[in-house]
Amino acid sequence: MLFCCHSLLAQTVTAVEKYQAITSQIVANAMREGQAFALLTELTEVGPRFSGSPQAAAAVELTRQMMERLEFENVRLQTVVVPRWIRGAVEEAAIINSASMGTTPLTVCALGSSVATPEMGLTAEVVEVKSFDELKALGKKVAGKIVFFNRPLDPTKLNTFEAYGGAVDQRGRGAIEAAKAGGVAALVRSMTTALDDVPHAGNMGYEAGVPQIPGAAISTRGADLLSRLIAHEKKVTVRLKLTCQTLPDVPSANVMGELRGLEKPDEIIVLGGHLDSWDKGTGAHDDAAGCVQAIEAVRLLKQLGFKPKRTIRAVMFMNEENGLRGGREYAREAAEMKVKHVAAIESDRGGFAPRGFSIDADSITAQKIFSWQQAFAVIGADRFTRGGSGADISPLVQQGVPGLGLVPESQRYFDYHHSDNDTIDKVNARELELGAAAMAIMAYFLSEEL
Repeated sequence: MLFCCHSLLAQTVTAVEKYQAITSQIVANAMREGQAFALLTELTEVGPRFSGSPQAAAAVELTRQMMERLEFENVRLQTVVVPRWIRGAVEEAAIINSASMGTTPLTVCALGSSVATPEMGLTAEVVEVKSFDELKALGKKVAGKIVFFNRPLDPTKLNTFEAYGGAVDQRGRGAIEAAKAGGVAALVRSMTTALDDVPHAGNMGYEAGVPQIPGAAISTRGADLLSRLIAHEKKVTVRLKLTCQTLPDVPSANVMGELRGLEKPDEIIVLGGHLDSWDKGTGAHDDAAGCVQAIEAVRLLKQLGFKPKRTIRAVMFMNEENGLRGGREYAREAAEMKVKHVAAIESDRGGFAPRGFSIDADSITAQKIFSWQQAFAVIGADRFTRGGSGADISPLVQQGVPGLGLVPESQRYFDYHHSDNDTIDKVNARELELGAAAMAIMAYFLSEEL
């Protein structure tokens, strides 16, 4: 056993040391001549890129042109049919005839996939809950009321994605559970720890056989105001008007380009982000940052003249936010064409300073990837954990492909996520570029050593 441990250590050091010069070159080049922020500027100038929108179509063409300009190989579009939901011109909510506040507007936004309210809006008493169990316990008291889901993200969770995961069920299933209880609409506290008047969008779902009622996100400041008023006055009425609608599906595309492998060109390492964004802000962190990091990682390897064993492919997935159809179509075609994918890396947690990778792979593969941690210490990205990799590459992972998620610093991400706050001025160019460098280094290790 002792011999095996020493042998493994020797192999680990050899693997890290073998690519020490390459790692240093990637980081130095990224810091001196990196193009990630310039690419991000181009992409965010398109505007919000919600699936099926003219801006999403423009982003497809723009990223195709980027890859061709950067002389990637095999640049192509992969057709994906995506849903088309539009927010509409009116999103209004107000507390009506409060004894202490009179009529007071609330800042809201429709949740993705929501139906509209009646043309004149709807007005109803509000009932506040913080869990589905609490909702069920109210029984018939919910009938005819607007259900207000007000469980905040847990601020004690230092991993903000864990905090998000502990609250997002309200957004995803709130309208379903409210409708089952006889509610006429769902108001959901925005998924953020920030206290402001900016609502955060996100997708919601419906269930067959359950009435479809409108769903909207309310800003955290508005949620706190409404909660205080309910506690003080007991009976509070809100008027809500939304004009959102679902239109027929439309054709769109994933975009891809690559650096061909020298020895095993038919074996693929995917680097990906999702090209679509919510229709709030410009999706700078979510997920224009991930897209340009994938492109930049391939560009760095190409510019430095590295010849990887395997093909390293950048993929801009379409429709992650409200359907995941791009990721599913990519994996479907890969299985149908029997394309061998060795690994996939996704960046979809913002363009902040990289801290490491989350690894979704079998124990032997994961152990090998963990042995490379030391190589990432130079950029502070050596915190490797077992866990989920990313939504877009999850269909590949389900086929047995090892998946990795780039994990950046997360404390500010949900201040911006799915909101008007997600704009390029919130992105630090150096942090963005370091994330691209981390992806490039990992892609090279995967190509040569896995």
